[in-house]
Amino acid sequence: MPVTYPNRGALAAVLLSVLGLGLGGCDALDSINPFAEKYKPEVIPDVPADKLYSEGLAKMEDSDYEGAVKKFGDLDKQYSYSDWSRKALLMTAYANYEGQKYDDAINASKRYLQRHPASKDAAYAQYLMAMSQYKQIPDVTRDQDRSEKALVALQELVQRYPTSEYASDAKAKIQITRDQLAGKEMEVGRYYLQRRNFPAAINRFRDVISKYQTTRHTEEALERLVEAYMALGITQEAQNAAAVLGHNFPDSPWYKDAHALLQNGGLEPREEKSSWLSRAFSSVTGRTAAIQ
Repeated sequence: MPVTYPNRGALAAVLLSVLGLGLGGCDALDSINPFAEKYKPEVIPDVPADKLYSEGLAKMEDSDYEGAVKKFGDLDKQYSYSDWSRKALLMTAYANYEGQKYDDAINASKRYLQRHPASKDAAYAQYLMAMSQYKQIPDVTRDQDRSEKALVALQELVQRYPTSEYASDAKAKIQITRDQLAGKEMEVGRYYLQRRNFPAAINRFRDVISKYQTTRHTEEALERLVEAYMALGITQEAQNAAAVLGHNFPDSPWYKDAHALLQNGGLEPREEKSSWLSRAFSSVTGRTAAIQ
């Protein structure tokens, strides 16, 4: 017998019946799974960009930084790739910074710099990122990873935006951060010195002098080198360290201690001009003169 096919109308009726999409089809689905969650698309009304921005600023004025971040986030999403989005991202970084959500501020600042590297506010974004790292610098007894990151971010600010209004403050904070890193090296060096691990102590004090000569720890680092070298019997290096200390910091109490230590061993300070110590301080003098 020949195969017969239902007409189009009959086929539609069958499909509706099978799929439960006829009248009351939804009820049929609900009866199969009464716990099924009905999807209702959320309709977000369009809010003018300037209104969202003003609302974010109002939250900032009320010190509701979390609320401000949400408003600026909405602005960024609803008006992507516009100048409002650029402003919103920068204000997101600022709101997080003011709210002490420093890691969030760092992330927002990085996104801003990635999207708008040539923006007139790029220097400010870099400053927010650097300051968010700087605010998290721990005390000298703890790991100084944050200090390292703060130093890098501050140096990038000065290098990339040397004429910006934030460069001067960044330079001051670079010195403070370097002092912090030097202080950590000194702490570890003293630890080794007290335990008579003189080679390890020398390495730490040398790092202070090589990397952080302009910090307040340099005088002590030189005197500690005299101690460690004398303890190892390396008198020539001890004499040289004391001479460099006396030449650069003649009135320092650390020089008086170093000089007395040498005298107790029947020695006097004697500088070796070709030594790494002398070269290190000559390079610092040259850089200082160039800056002035």
